[in-house]
Amino acid sequence: MSSSNRQGGQVRASHILIKHQGSRRKASWKDPEGRVINNTTREAALSQLKDLRDEIVSGKAEFEDIASRFSDCSSAKRGGDLGPFGRGQMQKPFEEATFALKVGEISDTVETDSGVHIIKRTG
Repeated sequence: MSSSNRQGGQVRASHILIKHQGSRRKASWKDPEGRVINNTTREAALSQLKDLRDEIVSGKAEFEDIASRFSDCSSAKRGGDLGPFGRGQMQKPFEEATFALKVGEISDTVETDSGVHIIKRTG
């Protein structure tokens, strides 16, 4: 385990976000009025995200394609790419999960105030 992963430095990641009733902002590019989000429970969001993750991990679908179709984040237009970021720029659970991944790895589900995510570290 190299110490460079644990300290500062930057990572690059893509993610897929599914928002739900408990999300901080209940609207997204594909649901501007928040109709779907307001009717989505946390459990339903997690279940959908796990299914999407299974499709990606099994090789049935590409992370970027799934992100561009299903992610509630505006990064969907870039296949989920968030670009490079350092510590302190993302919500803590998201940051911790990203820094713990190796490049190319996909996280398990991660919960933040924004909703539920899966993260792919790309750099």
